[in-house]
Amino acid sequence: MLGATGTIGRAAVAELVRRGYEVVCLVRPQSGAAGNAARENLARLRELAVVREVDLADPASLRSAFAGQAFSAVLSCMASRSGVPEDAWAVDYHAQSAVLAAAKEAGVGHFILLSAICVQKPVLAFQHAKLAFEAELAASGMRYSIVRPTAYFKSLSGQIERVRQGKAFLIFGDGSLTACKPISDRDLAAYLADCLEDESKWDRILPIGGPGRAITPRQQGEALFAMLGRPPKFRSVPLAFLDGVIAVLRALGRVVPSLAAKAELARIGRYYAAESMLVLNQQTGCYDADATLSTGGDTLFEYYQAVVDGAATPERGDHAVF
Repeated sequence: MLGATGTIGRAAVAELVRRGYEVVCLVRPQSGAAGNAARENLARLRELAVVREVDLADPASLRSAFAGQAFSAVLSCMASRSGVPEDAWAVDYHAQSAVLAAAKEAGVGHFILLSAICVQKPVLAFQHAKLAFEAELAASGMRYSIVRPTAYFKSLSGQIERVRQGKAFLIFGDGSLTACKPISDRDLAAYLADCLEDESKWDRILPIGGPGRAITPRQQGEALFAMLGRPPKFRSVPLAFLDGVIAVLRALGRVVPSLAAKAELARIGRYYAAESMLVLNQQTGCYDADATLSTGGDTLFEYYQAVVDGAATPERGDHAVF
């Protein structure tokens, strides 16, 4: 198991253990060094599974991690934290590729990859890196399952506190430019575990979403205001504003390298502001909610209600939209 310290990875480990699997988590040495929360997450992980530190850039370290046990599968929830080109290619491609090579050498039979639905229309570095590894995995000769989920609950929770404070819900355009079928960590973890057991999920690319109809940002805001008993209040941000920010950061990035990285982050934000996280019909160029498989039982609005009631706390990390 890789990426086990993230929210989805932890949910996947818990689901696999619940089903009776023995899980070994390969973590980078700095995984527990990012603060108290990270250390606590790593400690909880050690209660469920074996944890081994590994240098993903060192083939000998990877071979050692696989040595001494016969592993049936690798499940990788690993992903770059920022999405900027250097980080994306280092993690989303090179690190994944190194793990695949070590897994093949160790005789592992199945590689389950958590990818992303946004790679259908690649314009960003991390999307190209993910696609490069998807292609390598599919051509490897190993059984594979490539799971491309839509938006996560944690990525759509950044404005809850803003609305609670009486501020407007931010939207791009009229708030209906994009839509998604959000999926919970728990439901995604169950689907990833199913890939081990369900032959219909083998040697396939699997775009999936959560239950119910596709939801637009405006609908997300309307639901939040209703839960808080307040009239809806929206503030529209034109996409042209983001384009201007990107242009300025790119120009300044030629002089100040750190601003070039910020320009890439702004490009990522611009992408998610304009593109739906649904299956893309390659013939028409349109997103198709009906073609996006719904799975699981947790809904985004149930999660919002739990956060509003204080029963859940968003752990947004590096993958928040706002």
